[in-house]
Amino acid sequence: MERIRQAVERARGPGVSNGQSQQYTQQPPVGMPAAASSARREPVLLNGRHLESMRVISHDIADPRSKSFDMLRTQVLQSMDANSWRFLGITSPTAECGKSIVATNLALSIARQPEKSVLLVDMDLQKAQVAKQLGLRCDQGLIGVLRGKTDLSRAIVPVGIKNSKLLVLPCETTVPNSSEWMASRSMAALLKQLNRDFKNWTIILDLPPILLTDDVISILPQIDCVLFVAAAGLTTAPEIKECNKHLEATPVVRIVLNKATDTSAAYYYGYSRYGSSPAPQAKANGRASARPAGVGRSIPSSLRKLVDRLTRF
Repeated sequence: MERIRQAVERARGPGVSNGQSQQYTQQPPVGMPAAASSARREPVLLNGRHLESMRVISHDIADPRSKSFDMLRTQVLQSMDANSWRFLGITSPTAECGKSIVATNLALSIARQPEKSVLLVDMDLQKAQVAKQLGLRCDQGLIGVLRGKTDLSRAIVPVGIKNSKLLVLPCETTVPNSSEWMASRSMAALLKQLNRDFKNWTIILDLPPILLTDDVISILPQIDCVLFVAAAGLTTAPEIKECNKHLEATPVVRIVLNKATDTSAAYYYGYSRYGSSPAPQAKANGRASARPAGVGRSIPSSLRKLVDRLTRF
């Protein structure tokens, strides 16, 4: 418990970049464990150019592309707060839908809010992407915790850039028997520990795709809600139908339609609430708004049927 408190405290320390002190204006995270240790370690400062190359942009409030992630953030948090939910799983039907990009951008967007604290956990044990996207090099992480080779406090990495500071539990390696680990007692114990030690925090779990393994099915009963990411031109109607079966007992707070590229149609945010029909968003002059990488873009007419299926999820 004391080490967990130390790990959380690390996210509060000032950072140093290129020999210059960087001032953080964020207030202490809500729900900070009591009697946190005075020992501090500077957070790992993320490289803006690397984040840009990986399509991670939501840390920068001046970037117009971050606005859609901010809107997604606000609507997701409203739904979660209304139901006292803290564990948000982010998944997709198959690979290459952009779920990890959405998870990372959403976490950084939440981290910009002064009264919100967020922990991002990479639970895609066969294709971990979070550390790569953030530019982290780690030899300790989720797998080491599950195997009992490292403590959670040592595996958690505090990171920061500008006014965004969050904690990250990366997956440092891949494992072929991911399903067994997801359904293991070690994983259940880890989730209980996170629930106990990170009260009032938003915990984002970057989950594997639903249809590739039974990893997601194994862990769904232990999380509060899901954000579902589909990809235009990739996700099919049968895949949506199959995912719907698996998610019937789990609240789906939003749906993100990703990778739509037709810029002639009205701008579309690409997510809806509990299956309600989302309204297209467009500027008054009819031109498409700035389009964030990783979030739903303009939707061509050929995708309307897919959107309808998504919104009836």
